[in-house]
Amino acid sequence: MGKLGTWTNNEARQFEILPLENNPLEIEYTQLETRFDSEEGISWVLMNPKDVPCFNLDILGELQQYNQSIEDCGGKIWKRGESHAIRYMVFASRTPGVFNLGGQLALFIRLIRNADRQALMHYATMCIDSMASRIRHYDLPVVTISLVQGDALGGGFEAALTSDIIIAERNSRMGFPEILFNLFPGMGAYSFLARKIGTVQAEKIILSGKLYSAEELHALGLVDVLVEDGEGEEAVYDFVAKQARRSNGYIAMRKARKMFNPVTYQELMDITGIWVDAALQLNEKDLKVMDRFLRSQQKLFGNSARVQHSAEAVQKAAETRRKPEMALVL
Repeated sequence: MGKLGTWTNNEARQFEILPLENNPLEIEYTQLETRFDSEEGISWVLMNPKDVPCFNLDILGELQQYNQSIEDCGGKIWKRGESHAIRYMVFASRTPGVFNLGGQLALFIRLIRNADRQALMHYATMCIDSMASRIRHYDLPVVTISLVQGDALGGGFEAALTSDIIIAERNSRMGFPEILFNLFPGMGAYSFLARKIGTVQAEKIILSGKLYSAEELHALGLVDVLVEDGEGEEAVYDFVAKQARRSNGYIAMRKARKMFNPVTYQELMDITGIWVDAALQLNEKDLKVMDRFLRSQQKLFGNSARVQHSAEAVQKAAETRRKPEMALVL
């Protein structure tokens, strides 16, 4: 796979009309939903994982398949017998109150206890590969948007950060709880945060283990558009309507920013290697904390139950184990 920061002439080309079998809307998924708004040129992909809303191996594979389909169709989608250009790519969730809770903790615990470095690296690589196309904008002149309508933790927050724009509803919260079980978020968090808000603030967020409100992150510049609960989807269309008047200039500026300070595939993979090594150093005490997070998630989302306040339960699980100074601060 090439470097994420590399731009090709694909962004300036005129895309040929492709046959119907290359239409991303024709692909059936088990843990994703897709739709296309032809008038605005918005391609939506909504995560709908089974049980715990985290990045299991199946949804990671489906995200790679979806991303490849966007590249294969050349930025054109067939709808009602006509070809339409994709101008915006929106990443969102179907789970009420949750964007995504991050890594698959049950898998982590098993692989770490088995000292299975190869399998851990495989999972981590799938995480990077599932977002790689998005980070390089599918080699298309598109704007990427994350719509956060609930909790985005760990890898879920990393995934949201891959987009050009984050639109978040007010009661959404985001953060990296990994430090509470003696680990760090290793699939892009540092790279994305440092480029947006600087290394000092990035490290503060990562090492705090804190869940930040959407309002706090808006003040920091990580959330671009803050809206009231229930208004997130409308905010996407409002943003697109306003963006239409300046899209050419915005995309050109984004290209300049990526050229100046690109996030490369190699950088992400190198940091992921550090994460794998660190994960294999966790002791049983650390894994027991991770297990409390897992059991809290399973209790809330077992049998596909959906609730609004997943982050509070994760916080309580951590606080039963950590010293007061290490507890999550809300």
